[in-house]
Amino acid sequence: MIGHELREFVDHVMDRRVIDDEDVRILQREILQEVVMTREIIDVLVALDRAVADKSPLFADVLLAFSVDFAVWESRPTGRIDRDKAHWLVTTLAAGEGPTPLAQKIAFEIVREAESCDEALVSFALRKADARVAAGASARRVLLAS
Repeated sequence: MIGHELREFVDHVMDRRVIDDEDVRILQREILQEVVMTREIIDVLVALDRAVADKSPLFADVLLAFSVDFAVWESRPTGRIDRDKAHWLVTTLAAGEGPTPLAQKIAFEIVREAESCDEALVSFALRKADARVAAGASARRVLLAS
């Protein structure tokens, strides 16, 4: 369950359709500073990433750090991404029309940071990384052919 302050923050951001630097500072220092991180909070923040196009780059840094820290080090089993956590992460990060670039990066960084990781998340992170590499190669071929 998310707290009242986070719910108000989400309403504020969704009304404006913007997450600026000040919003990120408020999120970090006033809303999440003393909160015990949960899956639901990560779900809400990932949903904000998906829903709001105009975001401060600081938001990506904060969401990446919170997500990796929570998934790898704060939730049990510590240091490991078991089947349950992997399923939750893949579902959360891939929701909607698919993962955002930030959600893809979160998956990759969690796999990189964890001591061990269920194959579902590894496959998800690598599949998305392979797609980005292939897209970049296709774009380079088009530019070279021009």
